[in-house]
Amino acid sequence: QVQLQESGPGLVKPSQTLSLTCSVSGDSITSNGDYWSWVRQSPGKRLEWIGAIAWMGSTYYTPSLHGRAKISRDTSKNQFTLQLDSVTPDDTAMYYCARSKAAVVVTKRPDDDWGRGTQVTVSS
Repeated sequence: QVQLQESGPGLVKPSQTLSLTCSVSGDSITSNGDYWSWVRQSPGKRLEWIGAIAWMGSTYYTPSLHGRAKISRDTSKNQFTLQLDSVTPDDTAMYYCARSKAAVVVTKRPDDDWGRGTQVTVSS
């Protein structure tokens, strides 16, 4: 059973950098064929895929964030991290980490594994 747990600050000020960590248990983030994604959902909106890091370390991002997102990993801790620069109130959302066999995740598929999410609010 794969478990994912998001952690990070619940409140971030505008223009700062948001950093979130996803801790994974039950599977290695280097397992062949797995993609590890960050996804968010704002109130009243659909799930928005932010980006992913693949088992071999390649990264993929949504163009809609204009290069503000960066995903990295620490294989010794079996964790991967999201950094989102220059946040604004529009970045307020529930942030999820997920494991999938696809790089892009826009819905919760039965074979995917998701964390419970962590609420991030951007406000001064």
